[in-house]
Amino acid sequence: MTDRRQMQAFHPFARLNRLLAEVPPGESRITAEGYEPGAPILFQVGEPRNQPPAFVAEELTKAAAGWSRYPPPRGTPAYLDACADWLGRRFGIPDSMIDRKSMILPVPGTREGLFFAALASTPAENGNGRPAILLPNPFYHVYAGACAAAGAEPVFVDAKPGRGFLPDYGALAPDVLQRTSLCYVNSPSNPQGAVADLAELRELILLARRYDFTIAFDECYAEIYTGAPPPGSLQAAEALGGGLDRMLVFHSLSKRSSAPGLRCGFVVGEAERIMALDALLRVGGAGVPLPVIAAGTRLWQEEEHVARNRARYQENFAVAERVLGNRYGFRKPEGGFFLWLDVGGGEAAALELWRAAGIRVLPGAYMCGGTPGEDNPGAPYIRIALVYGKELTEAALDRIAEVL
Repeated sequence: MTDRRQMQAFHPFARLNRLLAEVPPGESRITAEGYEPGAPILFQVGEPRNQPPAFVAEELTKAAAGWSRYPPPRGTPAYLDACADWLGRRFGIPDSMIDRKSMILPVPGTREGLFFAALASTPAENGNGRPAILLPNPFYHVYAGACAAAGAEPVFVDAKPGRGFLPDYGALAPDVLQRTSLCYVNSPSNPQGAVADLAELRELILLARRYDFTIAFDECYAEIYTGAPPPGSLQAAEALGGGLDRMLVFHSLSKRSSAPGLRCGFVVGEAERIMALDALLRVGGAGVPLPVIAAGTRLWQEEEHVARNRARYQENFAVAERVLGNRYGFRKPEGGFFLWLDVGGGEAAALELWRAAGIRVLPGAYMCGGTPGEDNPGAPYIRIALVYGKELTEAALDRIAEVL
């Protein structure tokens, strides 16, 4: 896990490709509008299948002269204003909490920012031994890749059903927390769709401040939910006095606006940590191009398309509930657009779904790390990304249930 030369070896999709490489896909036997009979159904990747608003193309065209310029590292005043204003609307925080010039940094999606955050936060030695990075288990693969690149020890903290699929970082031994340089927190979480409440978020912030490590809140699914809007770490910080000490909070347009190809997001946090992240991105990052910044500015300002996206995913979860009922440990997640199904053996199920029906899902074990020989908390599960339209989703879930 910490060999930088072997990062691709633990990439979940690379592992899935190896599992299915010699197995021809079976016939899906699915008929649905917009589906080409016999085509594979790709449920393994969390990539929205609907398009962003048409005005994205308009904004890119209007700002096309910016393609000839290098991206400004700190974005534009209009973009920073759009991000800060959205934070105020979405989380109800006062404008005084965020200094727009020093506490917001554009990033090309959350992935790049989350990766560089580990490099910016992790020293070679911190006085207590080898630095450690805390990861939820299962986890988004970028967290582990960043840990390897930073040369830190990965500390995998299982997110178990008994705790609402949330990791208990506060239960770690003090000597581990003293070595910690960075902690990743994903709420709503990928893959389980678990949401940390405000009390949990406050405790995490206090833990980071007590042991002097950076806490990276990955909130890229904050706008996709099935009930009440998930609380955010900025609301927890406001309840603690309004400061963002030790905090970096990441947001993206990939899921919110169905624009993963745009590569546009931002991070908000303590000015000192934003400055350190900015310095590294200027060396090794690509920045966000001016035409993309222009399109992103308008997307952060507009809410109607977000509500439509959310309704689309809510429809899919209603379909899943109807098709799957109480099988495979089905639960409607609080956020995100994934199903996390307990099928007894995720790898075997993924292989059979591909062989029998041409449906690609991700074994839960491929999203987990830990010590070889120990129980893998994701082993019984498969992850299914409900990113297609309602009709195709229903037909595909019927076929999955039939095969399983």
